[in-house]
Amino acid sequence: MEEIQHLSMLIEHQARKYGHRAELHDTRHDDGQWFSISWYRLNEHVNALANALCEIGLQEQGRVAFFAQNMWELIAGDFAVFRNHATSIPLYATSTVEQVEYIVRDSGVTILFAGDQYQYDIALQVLGHGTSLKTIVAIEPGIDLRGCDQAFRFSELLESGQEKRCADELEKRLSHCSQDDLMTILYTSGTTGNPKGVQLFQRTYTECLRIHRLRINNLTDSDTSMCFLPLSHVFERGWCYVCLDRGAAIYINRKPAEIQKTLTGVRPNVMCAVPRFWEKVYAAIWQKIDSFPPYLHRLMLRSIQTGREYNLQYKRYGKHAPKGLALRYRLIAHPLFHLVHKAAGIDKGKFFPTAGAKLSDEINEFLHAIGINIVVGYGLTESCATVSCYPPDGSEYVIGSVGRIMPDVQVRISAEGEILLKGQTITTGYYQRDDANRESFTDDGWFRTGDAGYIDPDNNLYLTDRIKDLFKTAGGKYIAPQELENIVCNDKYVDQAAAIGNERKYVTMLIVPDFPQLKAYAEAHNISYTDQSDLVAKPEINALYQGMIDEKNKALARYEQIKYFTLLPTAFTMEQGLLTNTLKIKRKVVEKLYEREIAAMYDHVKAD
Repeated sequence: MEEIQHLSMLIEHQARKYGHRAELHDTRHDDGQWFSISWYRLNEHVNALANALCEIGLQEQGRVAFFAQNMWELIAGDFAVFRNHATSIPLYATSTVEQVEYIVRDSGVTILFAGDQYQYDIALQVLGHGTSLKTIVAIEPGIDLRGCDQAFRFSELLESGQEKRCADELEKRLSHCSQDDLMTILYTSGTTGNPKGVQLFQRTYTECLRIHRLRINNLTDSDTSMCFLPLSHVFERGWCYVCLDRGAAIYINRKPAEIQKTLTGVRPNVMCAVPRFWEKVYAAIWQKIDSFPPYLHRLMLRSIQTGREYNLQYKRYGKHAPKGLALRYRLIAHPLFHLVHKAAGIDKGKFFPTAGAKLSDEINEFLHAIGINIVVGYGLTESCATVSCYPPDGSEYVIGSVGRIMPDVQVRISAEGEILLKGQTITTGYYQRDDANRESFTDDGWFRTGDAGYIDPDNNLYLTDRIKDLFKTAGGKYIAPQELENIVCNDKYVDQAAAIGNERKYVTMLIVPDFPQLKAYAEAHNISYTDQSDLVAKPEINALYQGMIDEKNKALARYEQIKYFTLLPTAFTMEQGLLTNTLKIKRKVVEKLYEREIAAMYDHVKAD
């Protein structure tokens, strides 16, 4: 097996191997047209940026932040920082002034790359607040620098760095690189309190790449990957490093809202996504099926059943299906499924890793039934992403699990049922947070995930609850709110949901409709309305959701059933402080903001 390169040398190593072969694909800032960057050119850019960063004052073990949406400049900048024997600090593109300032102060950032005008203006405010920040690099060409003499343009750095005036100093810095280098501090956006900086060292990444070579052994340098999730998220960041290690080409999706257009244009082999993406794909497929004429509708339903039998009962276990079933699948079901895949832009897909939350068993089974190889996994920022995942070749995955534990990752279940982790891919602790480290690690060095679960005899890991998210009803019953929310969000008319019930007599729910779907329903049923607030107040609309809730309740224990719900006219957003950067609900903030609506659901006297 080829030696795993220190991240400071990975791009140069691959450039010697692949030369002028295209590696990064991105769209231009001005006209949105695709362009490619070869390994050779990427290495030149990294070298130029590394020299320029050294020239403008980056010290060894210094801290550089990247505050931008996905773009090739983030990847080049990352590796330029590594060549300086320094540390990269990714920030979410939607972060507020307060969030950016906290991270800059906490980690000691001196240089910050800003992607667009919004991010640049926030950085400018932080610069003026007397923090450690000294220099801002503006990436997009059209950014107005507001006359700041401490700002540089990205293009200027690329040009000045080509002079390589710091070449000797960089060579000296490279000679200091080791497995003990702190490569990244990734700040978690917890649901309470200030974010914590997860320290990821070179040895963490070395081991991460090694175990992914063992488990994800069918990713090759002929494959293409779509970079869809934010590069500030450990899932996408770690996956892109895996792709760079394998020589797989990376296409960068800059605007999350345009992913469907990007997918149909690129048709990648692999793509990381969170379950919410696949929930929307699932809803869109069923909406299309429901619009088919009766004959085609029946044919599609029969084909889905054929796919369920063929893929789930035979193919995943390496068994030969009965001839009749195999024939129906090959001649009828598979061609129909291929049309669905092609419409979604995933017809060339090999496998699609998904993690970050629970993917419902219903959707998981459906996607595998129609031939979409979803690789369910589990991981955390603190574990450098993957702790467990399905085999990527589509074999012997277990619906309901989050996959088989990764090679050489140690997992055990505590007496309280909590999943504990140990190994080279697990962080050694949070940056300058002894208090958090004492809470997060056992006395013998195991990391506490906060998730409850169990392991089966085949080393598959199962999640049962999020320990910190569990609430207890007034009747003493423990309920996992995320499970209820996932069940409700599977409906095509639901975008977001928040279950309520801690220390209360029964469970209620705040529901944000999928407004494009709901408005189409209102138009089809001649329901007039003035705005979204008026729409969600309509009796006919509430009856639609009541019917859905009644149906969902049939599969729930009585104490879990949703007694009342309230439709909200606006979504939960990060800007409101209702979501973390990884889109998890901040429950206490939601309950405070919607205190009146929640109180009204508990004023009903009939729900005993």
